[in-house]
Amino acid sequence: MSLRDSHFADLKAPLIWTASVAVLVAGVIAVAILIGDRRETLQAEAYGATKNVVDSVAAPVGGVVSAPVRWTGGGIDAIKGYFFAIGQNQALRKENIELERYRDAAIALNNENQRLRALLNLKTDPPIPMVTGHVVLDARGPFSNTRLADVGSEQGVAIGNPVMSERGLVGRVVGVAHGASRVLLLTDIASRTPVMVDRTNARAILTGEGGPNPKLAYMRGINPVKAGDRILTSGDGGVFPRGLPVGVAVMGLDGNWRVRLDSDFAAIDFVRILKFKDFSQFADQKALGESSLPPLAPAQAEAIKLLEQPKPKASPAATVPAPTGPAPQVSSAPVKPAAKPVTKPAAAPAKPALKPARSAAPGATP
Repeated sequence: MSLRDSHFADLKAPLIWTASVAVLVAGVIAVAILIGDRRETLQAEAYGATKNVVDSVAAPVGGVVSAPVRWTGGGIDAIKGYFFAIGQNQALRKENIELERYRDAAIALNNENQRLRALLNLKTDPPIPMVTGHVVLDARGPFSNTRLADVGSEQGVAIGNPVMSERGLVGRVVGVAHGASRVLLLTDIASRTPVMVDRTNARAILTGEGGPNPKLAYMRGINPVKAGDRILTSGDGGVFPRGLPVGVAVMGLDGNWRVRLDSDFAAIDFVRILKFKDFSQFADQKALGESSLPPLAPAQAEAIKLLEQPKPKASPAATVPAPTGPAPQVSSAPVKPAAKPVTKPAAAPAKPALKPARSAAPGATP
């Protein structure tokens, strides 16, 4: 398609007129400049008047002539700004993506910092030594619910140690190796935990059934628990220390009282393992071995001194042997006075009789 048949054909006449006007204006300006430069042939008044006329004519003409230049410069600046805004927008989008990633990392670090602070602020009464671990494996199955922590026998962890998160009791250690320990959760079907109701001090056994809410079994008393009661470890049997937070009592759909565990409100990532063996570790064994009696009252001390004094020994003549035979029977007859014993004079010793000596017969042996 030629230029004549195009849409630009209608612009031919206006362009010619515009060019003619521009040439005419340029000629007028040139003549005015030439006239204004001939100062030697014009007088001062004529020069001033001519100069004013030239300035009056050149000002609007110059504005009209310079307008396309200004428009063109403004358009170029606008195009440059547009492309600059596009590039800047892309750079800002990339920076926004980077900042969002840093924001997410900062939020995650803040949450982790708060959880670690809560773990470090975990205290028991009496104080129990603890060790912090990180859960590295979730061993979950249809009949088991355990976790694997990255601390073991090298940190003094033993089987039976209670395990807590920053919110409450998680379970207890059932296996220990070097650098690892297996934690049996409260929801496992093999878990049995002695607990008590904080409000009524009623005892129960927290029984895991594999679900999220273990059951309160073997409860005693009339209305020992109601919805919202705090459940704590009772310390019965020496399995767990007394007073560790477990959860809140709720009524299950099956009509049994259950516990909504505090540890379920957040993921179990960091744990604190309590080095608890039994209650004897809280007692001072050396002090218990020392036998010391409390001080006595003055009256008790005087009575003990009197009892400890040696008794005087009785003389042998005064001692009468007790009869060993059966006790004599006492008759009701009047007792007669005993007769006095008759003493006889002792008989004189008999003198030997002197017999005459017989003459011995001849031949007899004496």
